[in-house]
Amino acid sequence: MIKRIASIVVGALLGIIGARYLFVGSWLTLIPWTIAGLAIGYWGQRRESIINGGIYGFTLAFVFMIAGYSGSASLISRLPFFALLGVVGGICGLILGFLGFAVKDRVHKVKR
Repeated sequence: MIKRIASIVVGALLGIIGARYLFVGSWLTLIPWTIAGLAIGYWGQRRESIINGGIYGFTLAFVFMIAGYSGSASLISRLPFFALLGVVGGICGLILGFLGFAVKDRVHKVKR
């Protein structure tokens, strides 16, 4: 449960930071997002890493879209579309979670 909450908090923080403060409008934002996604995957068991990666990715994308929104239409009217983009972010997070776990698994096999 703690890891899931941490995934939500990290995703939300990086979403806000990416939309408002760090590397705004640049592809360089993807670097800390990727590192955090891999770290979340590294931090758990296989199934847990994949689930937490998906949670992280969804939260990151959804919060990023909300924090960066400056359109004239109401934010509420845009939430379904942002949630759809959040699902895409969740899929990317699943992949990062799996890759993070795979790195951990590989490292531990080499150490044996």
